[in-house]
Amino acid sequence: MRIKMSELICGIDEAGRGPVIGPMVLGCAVFDKEGKKELIALNVRDSKRVAPSRRRILEPKIMDIAIEWSLLKVTAQEIDALRKKHSLNVIEAMKIAEMILNLETVPDKIFVDSADTIPEAYTRKIIHAITSGNDDFVVPQIISEHKADDTYVEVGAASILAKVERDREIEKLKVIYGEIGSGYPADELTKEFIKKLLRGGELPDFVRKSWNTVNRAKQTTLFEF
Repeated sequence: MRIKMSELICGIDEAGRGPVIGPMVLGCAVFDKEGKKELIALNVRDSKRVAPSRRRILEPKIMDIAIEWSLLKVTAQEIDALRKKHSLNVIEAMKIAEMILNLETVPDKIFVDSADTIPEAYTRKIIHAITSGNDDFVVPQIISEHKADDTYVEVGAASILAKVERDREIEKLKVIYGEIGSGYPADELTKEFIKKLLRGGELPDFVRKSWNTVNRAKQTTLFEF
């Protein structure tokens, strides 16, 4: 049974949408009014504006403050498989819908960092994915905005949870494979790592093999390495 509490706000954000290596991780966190005050006191912000060491310190505090929180990892393999039928925006909206459907509490509002150039269109994608999964589900108010992780502290908190977990996944790969960089196509270390992998033959499962079909204005084609 989902629990209804007064004045709950949910923030949702992702880390690792663009990299060619590793999973995309989505973070979801729900806070009451007191929790929001605590986040503000901790100076919680968009993860990109927080140093890695500080993010690791904030992570357990955010988890403790949250009424509930969750993480969802979308592996490189799953992204590749889903992209045969869906855009990355739709995939992300589907995964956000999955997290919303699994909430134990009933937030009054859900703030999402928009992946779409038109935030309203992104909201519609999320709602469509929710109702496709459960047409009896009462959809809370969903507000998708650009830079929501900067505007809403709840989204900033979710972005930190997602980013710390994504960083952990990358560190695990580094233990096995050595230096791989951040995983982003523009990273020189990542470029060298991909070159080395390509010379060796088949790409491992943690590399997003479909990335050569991504919009060239936003992503470097995998085989341009």
